[in-house]
Amino acid sequence: MDARPDKGPFQQADLATYDAELNQGISLSGEDKDFFAAGRLEILARCLQSQGSAAPSAILDYGCGAGDTTVRLARLWPGSRVVGVDTSESLLSIARSRTPEASRCEFHTPASVPEGLRFDLVYCNGVFHHIPPAERGASLNWIRSRMAPSAWFSLWENNSWNPGTRWVMSRIPFDRDAVPLSPACAVRMLKRHGFSVRRRDFAFVFPKCLKKLRLLEPWLRKLPLGAQYQVLSQ
Repeated sequence: MDARPDKGPFQQADLATYDAELNQGISLSGEDKDFFAAGRLEILARCLQSQGSAAPSAILDYGCGAGDTTVRLARLWPGSRVVGVDTSESLLSIARSRTPEASRCEFHTPASVPEGLRFDLVYCNGVFHHIPPAERGASLNWIRSRMAPSAWFSLWENNSWNPGTRWVMSRIPFDRDAVPLSPACAVRMLKRHGFSVRRRDFAFVFPKCLKKLRLLEPWLRKLPLGAQYQVLSQ
């Protein structure tokens, strides 16, 4: 979702500034935003495979912004209908203009999602720490109402238990007013709103300068060390 405090129309120049600020904030990792976007989806795909889940026929990218991950989801699951949702009409316009027609992606505000459409997979990254705590329940209820039976919800958030993550967020202007969710808080929140939590995974432990150690990360998924975490629920 649009994380800027003024909520005004989002222009291409604003998007360039947003990306520049994000990449500057995470630059200490030695990677850019594309590295993390690809890594999250790789982990999600492996988790779903380990759960014996079939390929989703309809996917929701909740808080899609300019649609970068929406397109990645469509590439990862060919044949799926992929819908990006955001509250910012101007961001959605940018997403539509940048997305290839053959991508099978479509973009909506929450109110304009086709009424009968239900999703087998909902993906959400870095959105809930920008939603005021009192409003998070309404967002989760809307997501649940759009999920098919036995659908999966992949909630990704920044790991507030990681001091490095908190420091990086303080370096990013649009994250300075965020209200982080600890991994435990995210699990409690999901359970409170009717989700069944299946697993929790931590990711992005080692920076690029320690790249050779990344081979160990699959064995560290359950330890709260990574910069981000996923709570996978149904």
